[in-house]
Amino acid sequence: MDPIVRPPLGAVPLTGEGEASSLARRGPSRRALASAGALFGVVAVAGVTWAKWYPYAGKLGKLWDTRAWAGSSILATGGVATRSAPSWHAAWAFAVAYGQDIWVALVAAIVIAAAMEALVPRERAASFFTRRSTLGGTLVAGLVAVPAMMCTCCSAPLTVTLKRSGVPTASALGFWLGNPVLNPAVLAFLALVAPWQWVVTRALVGAVLVLAVPTVVTRLVRAPTAPRTPSSAAAPFVPEAAGEPFDLRRAPRRFLTAIGRLGITLVPEYFVVVLLIGAFRGWLMPLGADTVHWGLLAVLVAAVAGVLIVIPTAGEIPILLGLAAVGTSPAVLGALLIALPAISLPSMAMVGRSLTWRVVGAAAVAVAVFALAGAGLLSALR
Repeated sequence: MDPIVRPPLGAVPLTGEGEASSLARRGPSRRALASAGALFGVVAVAGVTWAKWYPYAGKLGKLWDTRAWAGSSILATGGVATRSAPSWHAAWAFAVAYGQDIWVALVAAIVIAAAMEALVPRERAASFFTRRSTLGGTLVAGLVAVPAMMCTCCSAPLTVTLKRSGVPTASALGFWLGNPVLNPAVLAFLALVAPWQWVVTRALVGAVLVLAVPTVVTRLVRAPTAPRTPSSAAAPFVPEAAGEPFDLRRAPRRFLTAIGRLGITLVPEYFVVVLLIGAFRGWLMPLGADTVHWGLLAVLVAAVAGVLIVIPTAGEIPILLGLAAVGTSPAVLGALLIALPAISLPSMAMVGRSLTWRVVGAAAVAVAVFALAGAGLLSALR
C-alpha cells in the first residue's frame, strides 16, 4: 500500500481561495508591468513636452536670434518697488502673474505624479533610486531631474510621490533640488544673454549642491534607529506608506485618488504662501541701486532672500540682469544665481510633511551656504 503523503504543515492547496492567494503573492505579470511602465512613460514624456520641452525650444530659438531677455522681473509685477510695504494689491498681482507662468507645469507635474503612483509599483520606484551608497542614489535622482526641468514648486508633487513610494530621503531631496538647479534650458538661456561667468558658476556650484546637500543633510538629521538585529538585517526592504499591492486594474482609481489628494493637500497651502510672498516681496528683496555699498551684508541678504522668494523657471535671469545693470556686485549676483531657483518658502511648505521639516529646514540652510559659495566663485571669475 502506498504511503499517505501529507502536505507540509501550513501549506495551502492551490484550489479556490488558495490559488487566488498564490497568484496575489506572485504579483502582477511581466506583461502588466511592461504595459503600465510604457503608459507611464507616455504620460511623463507628453507632460514634460507640453509644459517644458516645446515652449523652451521656442524661447531658445528667439534668444538665439535676439541675444536679449524680453521679460521683466516678476518681483516688480504690479508696480511694486523695492522695500514697498505689504499690500493686498502686491499679493494678488504677484499670485496672478506667477500662476500664469507656472500653471501648465504644475498641472503636468500633478498628472505625472498621479500616473507614477497609479502605474509604477512602489517597490520598483524605491529600488530604482536605492543604490549601494547615498551618493549613488542622489546621483541617479539628479540625472533623472535634468530632463524634467521643473521649478522648485512644480517638482514638489513628484518629490512627494517619490517619498510615498519609499524612495530614500536623499534621493527624493536630490530630485527636488536637481530640477531647478540643473535645468539645462536655463543654462542655455544664461549662455545666450549673460556673461559666461554666470553659466560656469551656476553649473559648477549647482552640480556640487545637488550631490552634496542631500547626502550631508540626511546624515545630519537622521533619526535614531533601533539596534540592528540579525532578523532585522535580513528583513526585506518595505517602502514607506506602501499601501495596497500594485494591481493594473486599479490604476484608474489610484490615478484619480492621487490627483485628488495632491490637489487638496498641496495646491491650497501653495496658493496661500505664494500670496504671502507676493505681499511681502518688497521687504523680502530689499536689494536695489542704493545697496551697492552694503558690502558683505548685501551678500547675506541675497542668500537668505533667495531661499525664501519663489520665482518661475528662469525667473532669476531678469532679476539678475536688472541688478547687474545698476552696478550690483558679482558676489550678490552669484548668491542669487544659486539661491533663487534652488528652493523657496512655498516649495518647502509643499514637501515639508513628506521629507520632514527637519530635512527641509536643513536643506534651506545648506542652500544658503552654497549661495555664499556661488558669491565667492562669481567674484573670483570676474
